[in-house]
Amino acid sequence: MTAVGPTRAERRRNTEQRILAAARELFAERGFERTTIRAVASAAQVDPALVMQYFGSKQELFSQAVRISVAGAEDRPRTGGPEALTDSLLASLGMKIGGLPEASLAMLRSMLTHPEAAEAARTALDHQITELATAISAGHQGKHQNGHHQAEDARLHAALAVATMVGVTIGHQLLGIDDLRRASPEEIAAALRPALHALVTGAE
Repeated sequence: MTAVGPTRAERRRNTEQRILAAARELFAERGFERTTIRAVASAAQVDPALVMQYFGSKQELFSQAVRISVAGAEDRPRTGGPEALTDSLLASLGMKIGGLPEASLAMLRSMLTHPEAAEAARTALDHQITELATAISAGHQGKHQNGHHQAEDARLHAALAVATMVGVTIGHQLLGIDDLRRASPEEIAAALRPALHALVTGAE
């Protein structure tokens, strides 16, 4: 019996995935501005016209390539008290230092020069801040009757914690700061633990 080859639709899907994989790698390496349709086509071993036929523009190609959210499941803070929240944040940071998915790297590398990347990053980070602020507030119910941990205060603390982690991730993964690169994930976690713990507990 003659083997049945892939259908036209399957071939198209395979080609699209190959183009997206090439685009993801190049956007992660070069950012939005320095990545060209011709370079993506070359990496995917297709004609540049085919990339445009499938995606229409570099903007749409970028949008689909980085569709995987920056805020993955590992970024969701666990419920529990300050110790559990601090452990969760540090575990998430350890995963980022160990290596980010190419879609996330593409987003981070492009967010300072490309408006859509910046907006997508803000949306993802705002989601993380909301979840962390909720967890901070829940962990302090009944402990602060003076309103110290009202919603606005919890969001500020959450935003500072998330911003700290983003800064360390960018410094380590994108900028390659020598002192961060030389330190082990355990050393970085030990140095950050008091600051993050203070933010989730509301210590002055």
